[in-house]
Amino acid sequence: MSNDDSWSIPAPAFKAEEALVQVRRALRDLKLAERGNAYELKGKRVVELSIDGASIAVRLARRLMLTPEWDRLAIDSSAAQRKLVDEVKKRLARWETEE
Repeated sequence: MSNDDSWSIPAPAFKAEEALVQVRRALRDLKLAERGNAYELKGKRVVELSIDGASIAVRLARRLMLTPEWDRLAIDSSAAQRKLVDEVKKRLARWETEE
């Protein structure tokens, strides 16, 4: 067999609008309250989402605070989308143990 990559199948194009719907659903499943383009936990903003061209711009709180410091992410693939949901789950678990 040769190492010819002509048989590789390209990844499907990332559709930001469809991915945004999926991310919003996943965040609601994590029991976050939806407020416009943001999601809150116990009245404190933890995630903000917006469409930025062909990607999703995300602001993710570092700590659970009224005025948090933000980590900025750009979601431009399905893998990045899954990574965001996993990161939100980790932070929610960490915030729960900190209280």
